[in-house]
Amino acid sequence: MPMKAELDHLVVIASTLDDGVRWCEATLGITPGPGGSHPLMGTHNRLLRIDGPGFEYAYLEIIAVDPMALPTRAPGLKRWFDLDDPALTKRLAQYGPQLCHWVARTPDVEAARTALRLLRIERGPVLSASRMTPAGLLEWKITVRDDGHRLFGGALPTLIQWGAVHPVGQMAPSAVRLQALRLQHPQAAQLSHALSRLGLLGDRSITVQEGPAQMQACLETRAGLVCLGEVSIG
Repeated sequence: MPMKAELDHLVVIASTLDDGVRWCEATLGITPGPGGSHPLMGTHNRLLRIDGPGFEYAYLEIIAVDPMALPTRAPGLKRWFDLDDPALTKRLAQYGPQLCHWVARTPDVEAARTALRLLRIERGPVLSASRMTPAGLLEWKITVRDDGHRLFGGALPTLIQWGAVHPVGQMAPSAVRLQALRLQHPQAAQLSHALSRLGLLGDRSITVQEGPAQMQACLETRAGLVCLGEVSIG
């Protein structure tokens, strides 16, 4: 039976968090709100609400390696979202911050992970993570492979299950709204099957087509429609 997952957030990766903030101001015309630090991965982020019809509780995460922190994750295990991948690091240095991935929210992350494993897709073990916020501890469970890979060039989402609190409830509203997410991959049929099993395909808000690995998110801003992700994410 299909799971019931929803788009939770888009992931924009930057070489530094300051680079990510400048990119957001120049690209979307808005300064992202505060985020926090992730001791497990040695990363930190800034956040921006992009929720609207069809994408309830959605937000944009700008994330970078925290140069002042060492991951508490066991030695030899990689950070999430391919942040330890030299090829991605090189692309960020060349092109600047990029939309590279997305995360899907599910009420049962273990069941969603099992659904993918039945398709011979290993999304990775489920880790427990948390960070402090002004409102208290924010907790979640998330799939992270030991090698940190995103899979399907980033077009297959990481899976997340939030605890009692979802972070959007602590974010200020913004004028940016996600309108559509378009995914592209050479193995489009396999990707579509996996997304359908998770319950993520069913309307025109999220689409999949065959081609080089790429994802594009279209957002409504004060200056009009802005589409992110023209650079290949492979």
